[in-house]
Amino acid sequence: MQNFELWNRFEHWLNHYNWIEMLLGLGILIVVAWLANWLAKHVLVRGFRRFSQLLPLNRDGALSRYKVIDRFAKILPALIIKVGIAQVPHLPAGLVRIIEMLAQAWVFIIIVMTISAMLNVGNSLYQRRPDARNKPIKGYLQLVKIILFIVCALMIIGTFLQKDVFTLLAGFGAMAAVLMLVFQNTILSLVASVQISSYDMVRLGDWITMPGLNADGDVIDMSLNTIKVQNFDKTITTIPTNRLVTDTFMNWRGMSESGGRRIKRAILLDQTSVHFLDDDEYQHLKSSFLLDKYLNQKNQEIVAWNEKLGKQASSKLNQRALTNLGTFRAYIQNYLQHHPGIHQEMTLLVRQLDPTAHGLPLEIYCFTNNTDWTFYENVQSDIFDHLLAILPEFGLRVFQQPSGADLANMGFTMPPAQPEHTAVQHQE
Repeated sequence: MQNFELWNRFEHWLNHYNWIEMLLGLGILIVVAWLANWLAKHVLVRGFRRFSQLLPLNRDGALSRYKVIDRFAKILPALIIKVGIAQVPHLPAGLVRIIEMLAQAWVFIIIVMTISAMLNVGNSLYQRRPDARNKPIKGYLQLVKIILFIVCALMIIGTFLQKDVFTLLAGFGAMAAVLMLVFQNTILSLVASVQISSYDMVRLGDWITMPGLNADGDVIDMSLNTIKVQNFDKTITTIPTNRLVTDTFMNWRGMSESGGRRIKRAILLDQTSVHFLDDDEYQHLKSSFLLDKYLNQKNQEIVAWNEKLGKQASSKLNQRALTNLGTFRAYIQNYLQHHPGIHQEMTLLVRQLDPTAHGLPLEIYCFTNNTDWTFYENVQSDIFDHLLAILPEFGLRVFQQPSGADLANMGFTMPPAQPEHTAVQHQE
């Protein structure tokens, strides 16, 4: 009874000091909100983290990494302040309304941030799928986030203006032209993302080449507005998404998936070194197992041809004969067919191109059986090292422009340089 009387006296005393009663109410509200925030962080969030570790969808810690529950837990103190601020005595009605609107705006922001984090989790889960590399959804999720933030902004504006969201949307149509101008890159990128995904133009991990933008490397990220390419020198090139639709680029995915990488290179031969094989050269080249079968077959064809001509074959103009160039071409063909680094199920040929002033091009067209860059370069270099070194065995020479050493060997000497003062006197 005595305690009850003391409380009545204290309450009566407070009635004479409204500002003290108001401060006490605010203090109690702040303490309750702080306790709710502490419980949410240290009890609810920690408990959910332990529980989420048992869920299969959180195998890589996506829920914890994107802090879905951490963000959602921040809504609790905002709700307490929104509900409790009206219970604080002697607080001006205008201030109460402002605090309620701020708390409401904070609730909207927390909800949108939580949904955004959940979309990130969804993208992380989607990337576990085996076909996720072919059709990434990151760009579409970013578009959803943009729409969510726009709706959130409209709801906050509607809260402060005390108007319905649909009323704001009705007036929003008048700003469509301005918004299309502001978000034109986003709209173009969205359309480009749909086209890229529909036509399967680019995937994560593809090697693309875009010389106009100095891009030559692997695609490491695809978003709504940009695509990142890691070049082979480890630099990063950022390409606007719509440029992949409007500009020309090369995608090397077909080469990677085929299992072979093309070698297309020619050796320029001196045309004056091409001649018919004599008996000594024939016997020398026949000792190669790569040419034995070819030479026997060609020799039989030549004998049959000459027998068919009869007396006319007595003239060398009517006879068929082996050439060192044709034999060398057959040697390259057999050499490539026995090479362990060449793909035997793809196109393999050795052909002559049109003669030029720089020699006779003998082109090698084949594919390696591995698309690795280092392996490809090593195989290609080994092949041409061997062919250049073995050319003299066929009596052939490589064509190249004469150098100073070549001219000196031919007896040409350069006149000595005249002193500068002599040249000036001569001009005078």
